[in-house]
Amino acid sequence: MSLSQKILIADDNDEIREIVRVLLESENYDVIEAEDGDVAVAKVDESVDLIILDIMMPGKSGFKACMEIREKSSAPILFLTAKTNDSDKYLAFSSGSDDYMSKPFSYTELVTRVKALLRRYYVYKGKEKPLSASTISIGELSVSTASNEVSVSGEEITLTEIEYKILMLLAEHRKKIFSAQNIYESVWEEPYFYNCNNTVMVHIRNLRSKLEKNPQSPEYIKTVWGKGYRIE
Repeated sequence: MSLSQKILIADDNDEIREIVRVLLESENYDVIEAEDGDVAVAKVDESVDLIILDIMMPGKSGFKACMEIREKSSAPILFLTAKTNDSDKYLAFSSGSDDYMSKPFSYTELVTRVKALLRRYYVYKGKEKPLSASTISIGELSVSTASNEVSVSGEEITLTEIEYKILMLLAEHRKKIFSAQNIYESVWEEPYFYNCNNTVMVHIRNLRSKLEKNPQSPEYIKTVWGKGYRIE
């Protein structure tokens, strides 16, 4: 692991930032800090590979910061927060985050989550090439597996790593129905629990909002009621 992998930790608690910084630096990551949401948004640029956000921060909340970061970066975002309600998790994923952890947290689990997010992001960004390269075309939708670029009617669409993986899963297996459990275990590579269903639903909704002319009547990602999702 090289220091070129830069992680931003945003939390208004100095002690939490120090703990996370020391932990990640011990794994040879380059860590920068932000004490609130405004500073976090300002510090995110193309050199930042992963962002860790708290929810409750002075000024701009983590949710708002996440949405603004998503306007300029597809780097994975992990919420690390004391808020544990399902509604908070829903808002976190709706804002564009990739993962969610509650405080107090396990040091081992945090490092494991960080490594998994970065590994998938590097594949997504093309820094580790897939074994075969091709383009998947479905109507006006085009997905390049060589460059991980997605376009609709010739217009490039910016997806997060999680959104891209969901799209690829469905596009590579057209007409096959994937349940929320299938999608979660394939994309997140973690055991499925019932409340993970909301996580999948939020990401499907976000994906449709980017790909579909009318997300309420989707052309590409269809819902098969009671069973799951598919691309026809």
